[in-house]
Amino acid sequence: MSTPLQKGEYDYCIFDNCNFAEGDISNSSFMECEFINCNLSNVNMAHTSLKEITFKDCKLTGAQFHKCDPFLLSFKPNNCQLNFASFYNLNLKGIKFTDCNLQNCDFTQADLSKAVFHNCDLKNTQFGQTNLKDTDFRTSFNYTFNPEHNQLKGAKFSKDQVLGLLSHLRIKID
Repeated sequence: MSTPLQKGEYDYCIFDNCNFAEGDISNSSFMECEFINCNLSNVNMAHTSLKEITFKDCKLTGAQFHKCDPFLLSFKPNNCQLNFASFYNLNLKGIKFTDCNLQNCDFTQADLSKAVFHNCDLKNTQFGQTNLKDTDFRTSFNYTFNPEHNQLKGAKFSKDQVLGLLSHLRIKID
């Protein structure tokens, strides 16, 4: 059963083991809050303000971050399930995803410059016209995207995973 949350402003709050799945947190403001072991899958985030938020051990499957208020949008996911989440056209400069499952996500047209993907699974995640300048992918895996359709100057990759940048060529590499 989901726990309803009244619309309002939440500053310096800790939400622990809360289930907001399929719920509605739209038109609310969260500032310097922590979500720990929470389920926010498919939650309605339309016009929600997320400023300096920490998500730890949370399930955010299908989260539509692109519908949030973009003004001062800032959050840190750590050990989170973010499959099918959308970050379309967001300014996420310098964001750090740590130990996250980011399969089937959409980062199209986002600014991820100076972002860090630390030990993240990026299988089937979309990057297109994305600013990835100085982004660190060295410890992440399963990414595949076309370097010609993204800004990659200064981006960092591991030798083992860099082959994902060639997948669009449909060549065989042994």
